Amino acid sequence: MFTDSKKPRSQQSGLSQQNTIAQGTIIEGDLKSEGDFRIEGVINGTLITKGKVVIGTTGLVEGSLSCNNADIEGKIKGKLVVLETLSLRASANVYGDVQTGKLAVEPGATFNANCQMKDSVKELKTESKPSLQASAKTGQTA
Repeated sequence: MFTDSKKPRSQQSGLSQQNTIAQGTIIEGDLKSEGDFRIEGVINGTLITKGKVVIGTTGLVEGSLSCNNADIEGKIKGKLVVLETLSLRASANVYGDVQTGKLAVEPGATFNANCQMKDSVKELKTESKPSLQASAKTGQTA
């Protein structure tokens, strides 16, 4: 009834708040959230969020991480699913299995992972190009 109509709905409902795991903090178990995360500590387990995850230079995630966007400066070991863009900074260390829509890697980042690009795979399957076999059968050259 008495809401500030100038603010976007995400700010009115508190979704704009960022969850912070501070350096020196160790969390074991599963975390689920609608909001963004900044991780400077350690998570051993599963993190699922619809927001953006930033793993800072002192941050470590061991387990699985699922989010819309991720910006990695620290370490992640395990399964990483990013629906939109995964950005790896120069100090990033990624080990495990990665599934993402887009990937941006700065020089110096360590990326030892199996990677599947979701959007690119879909485009390749639906794209049709003239067949070289058809040209070979007719004796024509391209």
